[in-house]
Amino acid sequence: MKLKIGVLGCGAIAQVQHLPHLRELDGQFEIAGLCDLSQRLLDVVGDEYHVPSARRFTDYGQMLASDVQAVIVCPSADHAAPSIAAAKAGKHVFVEKPMCTTVSQAEEMVAAADAARVVLQVGYMKRHEPAYRYAAARVAEMRDRRFVQVNHLHCENALHLREFKVHRFGDPPEGVREAAAADRRRWVAEALGVANIDDVPPMAVRAFQTMLGSFIHDIGNLAGLFGPPRRVVSTELWAEGRGITTVLEYDGELRAVCSWVDLPDLPTFTESLEVYGSRDRVLVNFPTGFSRGLPSRVVLHGMDEGGNAWARQHEWHDNPFKLEILHFRDCVLEGRQPDTPGRDVVHDIRLVAEIVKAWLR
Repeated sequence: MKLKIGVLGCGAIAQVQHLPHLRELDGQFEIAGLCDLSQRLLDVVGDEYHVPSARRFTDYGQMLASDVQAVIVCPSADHAAPSIAAAKAGKHVFVEKPMCTTVSQAEEMVAAADAARVVLQVGYMKRHEPAYRYAAARVAEMRDRRFVQVNHLHCENALHLREFKVHRFGDPPEGVREAAAADRRRWVAEALGVANIDDVPPMAVRAFQTMLGSFIHDIGNLAGLFGPPRRVVSTELWAEGRGITTVLEYDGELRAVCSWVDLPDLPTFTESLEVYGSRDRVLVNFPTGFSRGLPSRVVLHGMDEGGNAWARQHEWHDNPFKLEILHFRDCVLEGRQPDTPGRDVVHDIRLVAEIVKAWLR
């Protein structure tokens, strides 16, 4: 059975990942609607993917009133309002990260999906990497887990997007950008518990938005292995918020030292998750999300019965975006909860704010 799906937001991640996979998986999906504020972008993308003009919308309410069964929510602005509207319209929701900005938004999204009995899956594609799943099984087998290190060394996305043809048009309706910026400031203030965002140092605002937009993947990866942390031990911000290091405490006195650093110019992306025990180690490396075909890797370290150390490397080339959208379809058709349900991600949205608040304190 084909799932009739609408794509809300036709920017880079839709053009690089979601739309090509929906077309490739045309036995499982029908692109039944496209929505974007840019009419010119709709026309170009709609023609490229053979979506009829009647199924191209600049108002997501009109798309939700159509016969789409599910939506991928991936606009550059707010994800909460369209996700809530989609759930209330009885549509299943795949929402790209970040799920939203505030805990209250996250809880409202979950409540809307629960009330409508629809799937709400958050786009943590790295959780669908075969490397991550293999590593998670190995971490569960470890005799002791003493230390976790996360490094996310981020170059400019534009360096990777040069490999793809991405259509862009600067024709949103007048005032849209200004309204979106005002909304974002209001939500960040709410998340950080202040009345006026101008009372927060700009580097803290930058760090909050960076974590929500990029470092949230690493937070989600940790949550999949260990659940929510017990507390934020400390946070350090530097380079005007372009460098972030936080220490998180998990059950069993396990500590995770997590860093995100902006290294814009060299087109080399590094994202690693490393779990260390006294006798074994599990080291994972992920490619950038703006790629197709690049490998994810796991290196295992251990000891044999004679005390001799060994190391083994495993590598996968599966595209996690494709795997996660297939998982979403299975959950919709089989009526089951996804591996990354909105309810679980509420904790991650709260944690982003707690990490920045630790620095503000």
